[in-house]
Amino acid sequence: MVSIAEPPCYNHIINGQDTPPKENAYIDVICPATGKIIALTADGDARDVDLAVEAASTAFKNKDWRFMAPEQRSKLLYQLGNTVLANAQELAQLEVEASGGTIKRVMGLDMLAIADLFFTLAESIKDYPFIENLAPKLLPEQVNTMVVREAVGVCGVITAWNFPLLLLAWKIAPALAAGNTVVVKASELTPTSTYRVIELFNTLLPPGVLNLVSGTGVKVGDALVRHPKVNKISFTGSTRTGKQIQTAAAETLKRVTLELGGKGAAIVMPDANLELVAHGALFGIMMNAGQACESASRLIVHEDIHDELVAKMTEAAEKIAVGNPFDPNTGMGPIISEQQFNKIIAYIDSAREQGAKIVCGGERRHVAGCENGYFVAPTIITECRNDMTHACEEIFGPVLSVLKYRDIDAAIDTANDSVYGLSAGIWTEDVVEAQAIARRLEAGSVWINDWHMMRTDAPFGGMKQSGYGREMSELSLHSYTEIKAISTAFERDPRKKSTYQLVHSF
Repeated sequence: MVSIAEPPCYNHIINGQDTPPKENAYIDVICPATGKIIALTADGDARDVDLAVEAASTAFKNKDWRFMAPEQRSKLLYQLGNTVLANAQELAQLEVEASGGTIKRVMGLDMLAIADLFFTLAESIKDYPFIENLAPKLLPEQVNTMVVREAVGVCGVITAWNFPLLLLAWKIAPALAAGNTVVVKASELTPTSTYRVIELFNTLLPPGVLNLVSGTGVKVGDALVRHPKVNKISFTGSTRTGKQIQTAAAETLKRVTLELGGKGAAIVMPDANLELVAHGALFGIMMNAGQACESASRLIVHEDIHDELVAKMTEAAEKIAVGNPFDPNTGMGPIISEQQFNKIIAYIDSAREQGAKIVCGGERRHVAGCENGYFVAPTIITECRNDMTHACEEIFGPVLSVLKYRDIDAAIDTANDSVYGLSAGIWTEDVVEAQAIARRLEAGSVWINDWHMMRTDAPFGGMKQSGYGREMSELSLHSYTEIKAISTAFERDPRKKSTYQLVHSF
């Protein structure tokens, strides 16, 4: 009789050790391509969080870690980045199976970008102004004043399921680079690759510097946000949850960085290269099946080129290979869960009900060998208005809303008419004019003639209800440091101190 292997079980990692959850409870991890259980992950609670925070708090008191010289910390960051590259195949397999991201993207983009971020920060901290000496001032007397940037302390990191390792790196790389200690709350939907990379990193880090607690937002996330010994929270996820985190963090005045939802708008000018736009706009929305906060979900097209561009995009969309994410030929994989799949279909149905036109897609796609997978066909919707539900709310799926415009001022107004402000773009042959338009768009990142143009030495983050704070680049270190001024007086004779004479008589 052939025995069926039990799925692997993933615990917490606390103080460098594999640690079972206090309740001994676990959550099924489902492969979105097949609907099968692929692993079990710890269903943690406040006690597990408390244990991890205590470990991180103790580790932060280690002066060798907290005040490590930038040159030594730079070498460590290089080691962490190289660890990702050395284990990229294993990490990618875990990520694809749990998240549904394509192997082509995870190996061809994510792994390289993760390592590159560690390398970028490894160079940045060599010259980062951890200590600045201010110029002397004559009044009230000559003193030396240093402005010091120090680690915040224990950082709570809450990542999302759509790019588990990439988003993790965006947070822990600057946190570690600045000398903090970290407690990670992994998404219960995609915990496997996060567990493995933190396990690998713990072979290089002192115990307690990097901890992992898995579980739900209700039990683990909330406990982490409210914990009195956590000094900072960095969260990526929905705007609704971000607002709740901001409110809860206010109880202890935690520092908070929020990278939230988006409804990216791209303006297509009459002179744009339509072949480039057809493929580029679809890349902007179909990558990771539209499950990216900065996706180009609104395309604002000049009326003179609207029909021709829609025809080109429809032809290109129908050629996108939707299928098994492990197939290197697949361009678009599944939706993360049945719940998210149903949400996307409901948005498409609402578009029909409100008078929009589905020109391609709009239905479930069946994939051989993945019959229980949650696949949505690439969808393009025209005859949209900016106040339609599908055109103004974040769908988080492979759904492109196309809107017409007549003059550029109206197009810019439409792009900015959103509660979100994460990404925006312009397609045109006049890149000089595009620079001027970019300054008028209310978004943290504006891309001209492409999309998803994120680089590790450039900051990324949102405006309005897309959040605040910036990730990646040297600027991300600002969010993980506190500023302290240290002044030293040199005059020893109290009679010669002019300020003392305001109180004392000599």
